[in-house]
Amino acid sequence: MKRLDQKLANLLSGSMHPRDFIIADAKDADMAFGITAPGPQTGSCRHGYNESEGCWKTLGDYLAQIRGVITQDIVDIVLLSASNLERLAIHERLFESSAITPAARANDTSDVWAVRGGKYPTEHPSRSFRTATIDHIKYGHLTDNHSVPFAGADLGLYSITFTNHIDWDYKALVDYQDFRIEAERKGFRHFLEVFNPNVNPGIPDKKVAGFLNDHIIRTLAGVTSAGRPVFLKIPYNGPGPLEELVSYDSKLVVGILGGSSGTTLDAFQLIHDARKHGARVALFGRKINLSESPLAFIEFLRRVVDGDIAPVEAVKAYHGVLQASGVKPLRPLQQDLQLTTNRMSYR
Repeated sequence: MKRLDQKLANLLSGSMHPRDFIIADAKDADMAFGITAPGPQTGSCRHGYNESEGCWKTLGDYLAQIRGVITQDIVDIVLLSASNLERLAIHERLFESSAITPAARANDTSDVWAVRGGKYPTEHPSRSFRTATIDHIKYGHLTDNHSVPFAGADLGLYSITFTNHIDWDYKALVDYQDFRIEAERKGFRHFLEVFNPNVNPGIPDKKVAGFLNDHIIRTLAGVTSAGRPVFLKIPYNGPGPLEELVSYDSKLVVGILGGSSGTTLDAFQLIHDARKHGARVALFGRKINLSESPLAFIEFLRRVVDGDIAPVEAVKAYHGVLQASGVKPLRPLQQDLQLTTNRMSYR
């Protein structure tokens, strides 16, 4: 049994143990940011292309970091694009003997089209779209037989962004219904990502969290257990909204997303506060990927969740690891100990 499956079983049985908290490394950013997904490259550009914005690591760099995370064996899920899942799971078979569960981004709505110069995430209501297919995620090719063993993944992330625009929200729900029906027929599980509105929803900011919570419960109220997500991935809108959602249904496993990179204290405090107020999953993408030492960063995320170390002390210890490894920190320690405002959106 994969570690994720055991933890989910424990959580649904009422476990509150810190060790059952699920951590996912979201390495699906190539389906949103394109070339910039692996993060900035230090030093001179290897490919000779340089703009004022700098230059970027390659796909090879990205895959090498993912392999390192799998070998480290601390996270419970590694979320990938379908193409990178094919490389690492189907071709390299890296998850066969691993306790980590592979997953793929099953849809890529327009609000994650965060390409350079693009206006999609901030100026247009989210529109649903699917590049990947369930067949390709599980097997790497189209097939009519979904009962045979798969080398890819039987778990995917499905994303919805409610905007308070009736046409686009209606279309998003129709497409989600179609996905759920197909997923149930093909033996495919999913977790549901629900973002805050990516455009002005026409309501006060203080009502956005309630808008999100109500939409989640309203959407899932008509879904029986066979088609329900195994857990949620939502923005952390504060302790009150999180506790409201968690307390409503004890069988609904709620997770939070990491948002933008921010300071190291932003990340450690976020995962600490989210667990304290009822979250049982955290999916951190850019916070891990853009850190100075992703593997050390993951180790301290786990230690914070387990209650072994407080967020502020974790930041100090993390900087100690950087110093001992000869890695230059992105920010001085005192700056990295500051909390900043995280934008709780994909971009």
